[in-house]
Amino acid sequence: MLSAFSAGRDTGAGADANSGEETGMELGGSVGDWIGRRQRMRGYSVTRTPLSEMDGWYFRPDDGDLVHRSGGFFEVQGIEVSIEGRPSWTQPIIRQDEIGILGILTTEFDGVPHFLLQAKMEPGNVGPLQVSPTVQATRSNYTRVHRGASVPYLEYFLEPEEGRVVFDALQSEQGSWFWGKRNRNVVVSTANDVPVKDGFRWFSLDEMAEAIRVDNLINMDTRTALSGLARLPGAEHHPRHPTSHVLSRFTAAKAGRRFTRRRLPLRSVRDWTVGGDRIARADGRFFEIIGVAVEAGDREVARWSQPMLAPAGTGVVAFAARRFGAELHVLMELRSDAGTFDLVELGPTVMCLPSNYETPSSDPVTGGPPPYLEAVLGAPPERRLVDVVHSEEGGRFYHARNRYLVVEMDDGFAERPGGGHVWVSLGQLAAFVRYGNVVDVGARCLLTCLMLAGHHPVVEPGR
Repeated sequence: MLSAFSAGRDTGAGADANSGEETGMELGGSVGDWIGRRQRMRGYSVTRTPLSEMDGWYFRPDDGDLVHRSGGFFEVQGIEVSIEGRPSWTQPIIRQDEIGILGILTTEFDGVPHFLLQAKMEPGNVGPLQVSPTVQATRSNYTRVHRGASVPYLEYFLEPEEGRVVFDALQSEQGSWFWGKRNRNVVVSTANDVPVKDGFRWFSLDEMAEAIRVDNLINMDTRTALSGLARLPGAEHHPRHPTSHVLSRFTAAKAGRRFTRRRLPLRSVRDWTVGGDRIARADGRFFEIIGVAVEAGDREVARWSQPMLAPAGTGVVAFAARRFGAELHVLMELRSDAGTFDLVELGPTVMCLPSNYETPSSDPVTGGPPPYLEAVLGAPPERRLVDVVHSEEGGRFYHARNRYLVVEMDDGFAERPGGGHVWVSLGQLAAFVRYGNVVDVGARCLLTCLMLAGHHPVVEPGR
């Protein structure tokens, strides 16, 4: 046990159970005990329900969009997309314009960085508890549109004078499922004595390094916010390409790619059936929109209904990596999705749902499986720097799981990748993450996995 804990500090840990029996997660020690105890303390219920029977939600008569009667929260709309080199398509998409806060509070105990995180229930979580940021709240949450409880520790992120800002950026979320969704990712360091509220706990770096390897434990919002702690490159940094070259490729893709989209009434999307029970394709691919009824005694509101996007299977989010000189590099895609905020972002080498390419369809996925999918999935275990299944945001997505992979390839792999990919060093990637709408959420989460696995240094928040 770390000295900060054995010295008797109040970390909020507690310990009285083995969480493996309660959650199916293979996690021991005080973190496992804490998760197990939290699971038993609260009752949670998530039940699928027809869309037409959700309390407070309805299909708007003029366009068929699925909306909340308050006019807030989010909407399920239709979108038509055309990207150069691919046939146009239509799909449902989640529209949520308000910007939320994903905030992590950090401090040091006995010189060891710690992060204040919470065990939070979301209706779409596998668990249903996962380790979440100090503050994970939409604007509707923290302005109390729903008349729920106040958000603990919010003052540290709305009033930065309460601490030192280590990282602060507006970051995008899943462009395949959200239209232009962004959240404020912020890490604040404090020297104050912070009371640990019920459901919260200080995690050391070593504990985070262990927890990030456990399936479906560290939630997406924690992973993306922590990516801002990847250390910037120093004078000894020697990447394959100068940063100016990578930025030029990125800018050229945004300037030259023909990419158009327009909003459609939900009732007008092609190849999708919009019904009172759910919204889905006949071939079962991609995802469906379902309804859930939720009861959670420790949330700001104890009972509610909502629509959720449920993917058709487990996806793959992967980096192919290799060394150029002493520097570990990752192959990044210049990626455009239906809802990408600024047309193009730097994404993982591969990010897809492989089952989409296995189902015969009259409307096949254009061009077959993405480049490098076979290479990353076929790599032997000894080549995998990261291999874990993580869940995506459980407030909007139901059991959305992706296999996160980083595979170190042999010298000579993709020496000159095609025009849609570029080699980027981890130091360059850490620098790009500091700016919004440059690195997509999948790549940011992979960077956090690499950082906590020891393949890239972490900023010392207290310094």
